[in-house]
Amino acid sequence: MALGKRRQKQTSFWVETSQLQARGRHPFYSRLNEILDRAKFDTYAERICRKYYAPTMGRPSIAPGVYFRCFLVGYFEGIDSERGIAYRVSDSLSLRDFLGLSLEEQTPDHSTLSKTRRLMNLGTHKAVFRWVLKQLAREGLLSGKNLGVDATTLEANAALRSIVRRDNGLSYDEHVAELMKHEGIEEPTPAQRQRFDRKRKKSLSNREWVNPHDREARITKMKDGRTHLAYKAEHAVDLETGAVVAVTVQPADRGDTASMTTTLAEAGETVTEMAGQPAEAEAVGSVAAVSDIGVERVVADKGYHSKESVAALAEVGVRTVIAEPERKRQQWAGQSEAQAAVYANRRRLNTKTAKALMRRRGELIERSFAHLYDTGGMRRVHLRGKNNIAKRVLIHAAAFNLSLILRQIFKVGTGRQAADLFAALYVAFLALTQAEKWPQEVIRYDCPLPATARRRNCCRRSLGQNVTLSTGCYRRRCGSSQRPRRSPAWVDYIRTDIQARPRPDGNARTLDRFLSLPVMLTRKIPRRLRGERNESPRSTGN
Repeated sequence: MALGKRRQKQTSFWVETSQLQARGRHPFYSRLNEILDRAKFDTYAERICRKYYAPTMGRPSIAPGVYFRCFLVGYFEGIDSERGIAYRVSDSLSLRDFLGLSLEEQTPDHSTLSKTRRLMNLGTHKAVFRWVLKQLAREGLLSGKNLGVDATTLEANAALRSIVRRDNGLSYDEHVAELMKHEGIEEPTPAQRQRFDRKRKKSLSNREWVNPHDREARITKMKDGRTHLAYKAEHAVDLETGAVVAVTVQPADRGDTASMTTTLAEAGETVTEMAGQPAEAEAVGSVAAVSDIGVERVVADKGYHSKESVAALAEVGVRTVIAEPERKRQQWAGQSEAQAAVYANRRRLNTKTAKALMRRRGELIERSFAHLYDTGGMRRVHLRGKNNIAKRVLIHAAAFNLSLILRQIFKVGTGRQAADLFAALYVAFLALTQAEKWPQEVIRYDCPLPATARRRNCCRRSLGQNVTLSTGCYRRRCGSSQRPRRSPAWVDYIRTDIQARPRPDGNARTLDRFLSLPVMLTRKIPRRLRGERNESPRSTGN
């Protein structure tokens, strides 16, 4: 067949529907739409956004369901910027189908997403987050008895070099120049200013400095050691199901013991509401919202330990499993209740249940951090302002909880897993069809040589005839330059057609055949699919 040339074509005035390319439904987003449509998400979103509709005037904008779906796409695709989300949904036919837009309709612009986000308050986004939690409760994926609490830092969209003084509005360089004038240096050079700033005692305090572009961002030290403007995102996770029960965005310089109160208040209100009994009016916004109806234990690391927080949780009937840091001898005069609560928490830390909960907390909370911020694209935020960031974080947490429902129903929770599902099923089909071609015997071989010697050339005659090595483990070195054929490095078994160690029973033989399955999937089956002969490995022996 001859090749063609790329030519400039005239745009058609109209295109018939029959001439359009057939589009298939996305395996992941179509299933996500099934869950949302079955629960009538669009009807609920329009109901809670009724106050934002203009009754008589104004051009209609995008539907609330389309708006929230766009940010769900941002989470699953790892796109944080609204420009990137707008471009992605306009470039994909499957995402256009997910949004419910026809080919004639225009996809939302990034400015439309930004204006809609500023129009909707934080309470509307929080209502969508709680709606998803209700769907989790219906599927039996929400318990709320054991909550794990932890926080992570989000890098703000503001540069540290742009900070100014709160008192006089001077920049950092201007402030250093003023200090040098007091020392008698009127017009310093940049090199002199750097040397002066390097020698003086300095500290960047949030009480003295602020960024004019994002005044709510706080100077803090990141986990990698850098000093940057950041926010703190705190999660409360159900330790039985892994669902994010509450998420808050707070100033980065706020202590863990102070921020825990806000997060647990949100979690307590949510859990009691899911249990069918809303929190009492006097308990809203306080730790008392964590009632004994829902939450039984609160698990956290030592950053959240203080006698005030432990005593406050014990007062409302919640048992704490909070790691205790090493401190000096404390004074308990007139604090008998706090002392009893701290000592009870100390005794619980030594139990097997507490140790298991601590391990569970580290696993599930770090998983939620990785999904929401690392793969979700929000480790460095593109928005400014605590409320704007909290809106996006709430939708990301809602999408994370929706993935739990998808894993429960469809066994996949992300678009990448859905794309890989067909490949996994195909490999399983090949394994079943080629099961009768499994090797007769599989032996385990422990090589006494070091790793450097295993990679060198060797002779196969020391191991017997017709031996295939799987890890490059060569028993004896020789002068042969021919290297035996190797299987993947993650299979540390040797297959042979002649020799085998005696087996004590049939179960061991069956286990070895099962362990040899990766060798067959990666070497034998592709060769048969290509129509090649599946011969035994050649022997190099004399």
